[in-house]
Amino acid sequence: MKTMAREDRVLEVVVGAVDTLVEDFDLIDFLHMLCDRCVELLDVKAVGVMLADPGGNLEVIAASDEHTRLLELFALQHDQGPCVECHRTGTARLDIDLTSPETVAAFPEFAARARRTGFTFTHALPMRLRDDVVGAMSLFQHSRRPLTTADVRLAQTLADVATIAILQQRTIEHASVERNQLEAALHSRILIEQAKGILAERRQTSVDEAFEILRGYARPRQLRLVELCRQVVNGELDIAVAFP
Repeated sequence: MKTMAREDRVLEVVVGAVDTLVEDFDLIDFLHMLCDRCVELLDVKAVGVMLADPGGNLEVIAASDEHTRLLELFALQHDQGPCVECHRTGTARLDIDLTSPETVAAFPEFAARARRTGFTFTHALPMRLRDDVVGAMSLFQHSRRPLTTADVRLAQTLADVATIAILQQRTIEHASVERNQLEAALHSRILIEQAKGILAERRQTSVDEAFEILRGYARPRQLRLVELCRQVVNGELDIAVAFP
């Protein structure tokens, strides 16, 4: 039964990737779903996804929680860490012990910040298709437990599926839209962060819980997450009524 549940969750990610064929595909929501499924299927504590913009600069696009998003932003600001190196080289970095001075010599500030967040072990997998590396995915753990061969294979498969989804969407869109896709995603990310902050302040809750409330409101109404967040930020939606 556990194996079947795992297969069902993997299938959900694959089906989500197939949905890139539709015009209103929500890239950010898909990548957040990918993070959620990785946490669930790989028994890791947190997941983050970075994508490269047209200039090759990495940006944090999705994370399983706010602490991880901030940690990934820290990595970008200091241009160091396994995920940054993974994107740069296009190769996986596995079973990195964040408590080992020798292992983290190349990224000491990132390792120290990660330990303060509670992480002691991390992995980074490339999001690539042949020579095209579009980003990288980080996995974080509280325990020093290496990934099994099966888990590594599954994690890379999920990263590959996401990569194909991203590249597929770029291919089917008009060239001008293709060039601006990631910029639009980054703008959407800003709107989402603003809406999370507004809702968290109004409801006196965490930004993680606020984000789940927003996702829970948008999905059954077939409303794009970024559109909902735009309405919240612009004051077009009565928060007290929509989120009692």
